[in-house]
Amino acid sequence: MHKVAEYGIIYHMPKIKNNAIRSWLTIALVAAVFYSMYRANPNPSRSRSLTQLEFYKAIDEGKIVDPVVRHLDREEGETYLTGELETDELDEKGNPVKTRYVVRLVPGENEQLMNDLLAAQLNVEVREHKSAISPFIMQTLFFVGMMGLMYWFFYRKVGGEGGPFNFGKSKAKILNVQADSKKVTFSDVAGIDEAREEVQEIVEFLKEPAAFKKLGGRIPKGVLLVGPPGTGKTLLAKAIAGEANVPFFAMSGSDFEEMFVGVGASRMRDMFAEAKKRAPCIVFIDEIDSIGMKRTGAGAIGGNHAYEQTLNTMLVEMDGFDANEGVIVIAATNRPDTLDAALLRPGRFDRQVVVELPTLKGRTEILKLHGKKIKFAEGTDLTQIARGTPGFSGADLANLLNEAALLAVRKKLEAVDMATLEEARDKVLWGRERKSAGYSQKERETTAWHEAGHALLQLLVKHADPLHKVTIIPRGRALGATMSLPEKDVLNRSMNYFLDQMVVCCGGRIAEKMFTGDLSTGAAMDIQQTTEIARQMVCRYGMSEKFGFQSFAEESRWTAEPLPPAFSEETSREIDAEVTRLVESAFKRAEKLIVENKDKLEKLATTLIEKETMDGAEVRSLLGLDEEASADGGES
Repeated sequence: MHKVAEYGIIYHMPKIKNNAIRSWLTIALVAAVFYSMYRANPNPSRSRSLTQLEFYKAIDEGKIVDPVVRHLDREEGETYLTGELETDELDEKGNPVKTRYVVRLVPGENEQLMNDLLAAQLNVEVREHKSAISPFIMQTLFFVGMMGLMYWFFYRKVGGEGGPFNFGKSKAKILNVQADSKKVTFSDVAGIDEAREEVQEIVEFLKEPAAFKKLGGRIPKGVLLVGPPGTGKTLLAKAIAGEANVPFFAMSGSDFEEMFVGVGASRMRDMFAEAKKRAPCIVFIDEIDSIGMKRTGAGAIGGNHAYEQTLNTMLVEMDGFDANEGVIVIAATNRPDTLDAALLRPGRFDRQVVVELPTLKGRTEILKLHGKKIKFAEGTDLTQIARGTPGFSGADLANLLNEAALLAVRKKLEAVDMATLEEARDKVLWGRERKSAGYSQKERETTAWHEAGHALLQLLVKHADPLHKVTIIPRGRALGATMSLPEKDVLNRSMNYFLDQMVVCCGGRIAEKMFTGDLSTGAAMDIQQTTEIARQMVCRYGMSEKFGFQSFAEESRWTAEPLPPAFSEETSREIDAEVTRLVESAFKRAEKLIVENKDKLEKLATTLIEKETMDGAEVRSLLGLDEEASADGGES
């Protein structure tokens, strides 16, 4: 930047870039070409065009004034006659208003017209118009202007980023964390302590590679981050680059593929070539399953030769004949089962780091980390919110706090309180309340009985999750909801839990039929959930007396030859019969419990119609049931 001091004030004068100069030169050349063309052919577009018949009529009426014949000094020039034409309109002084006119003349066919003009005593002046710029200069300018336009279009636009002449170039974004004042470090990552410890070695190697080489150690060439969506895999990769203070190449797996075959492989080679120039560095590929899926046999159904080329190139670049020192590849996926075996062998992705959903301690840390920017009211306990959000990922928790802040703004609160946090959690889990949804009193009563059936059985069975809240206010697409939350993190589910969960699902239909004597569509999701639980118990978890320790889960696999069915038609019929038996057994248990506790059901449904929403403690107090009470021991 150039600085000029004037009267004690320093002004910053920006440099003129070469790109700007080329752009202005191109604009000047194009303007010169069009100006020359205009001067060479002064097209009187603002003049009134007359046919020769109209022109003769104007001569007879004496309206033609100062006719001039213009002839262009060009081979393809036109000859035309211009002048002024008096109109029937009058100006302020009472004189006829004049307008310009033009009559195009056909060479060799206008002698009679000239004679008629002379007979009408109209002096015709003949002018020969010459271009202000010589034809040679004009043609040169035109040629240069066209070449400039072609350069700008093909090289700068078409050949630029994303253009067809740059298809083989990598689309990786290079983040210079050394110059980034807002770089991500491990202090910005919470709730995944084990995963962070796993990748600590990589940071130490990038900081001091000589210490590892001295002892003959070899750092992993690739690290695969595996975990559900939103658990912080991409954030962890950024933190590794920020801690190591090295260049960071970021790219998504889908960025390698285009409509042309071979583009992905070319981009993969270009990305690794750029990474080797900046080694030591980190190459991060997000959603690697889009290019790293298992390769299929020749002619197999679903085979994709294009992505296999990209995968083969990546395999060679990571561990091939050429040395690949100092380039560490970090990839993220939530579908590790679909990746090719060659990609997961030692020497490529040596290490798989599992980034799981956070535990209670991790959720508390994440809430505190994201809550630094939020103003909380006194008495706000983030640990209680963490206890009520099992199964939430880091992204879900960040979204929960954001929803709470937005709700607090709408309520015009000074700070986010516990009630707002719990409301935001319920909104994230089950959808927003639709208090404006208009439905009749009959529908409200039916919904109250339906949800009361679920809530009652939630308290009566022993192995189901504790009741959190029951409401007949529509949420999401449901007219009502019975909400349950586990007391702690659940890593494994038992057979009794599934059996009791099916019983709870059946309670809404039974209670609704008891009140109305009819069936409705309100139990559609309950029926679907109950059937799915029963089928998973039989086919996947081996929780069936008839089949025992067997699995009938069908995995989707593409192979060159069709596989025989996993089980016979007779077995399939037996599976259906076992699923039916489990569902019917759960329905009978639910019906028996509701009949035995009909008075409690009526009390709960009536109270729900009045209050619309009740939490678990209110329901237990109303029905006289403590948290440990259970009228049913389950069924094995």
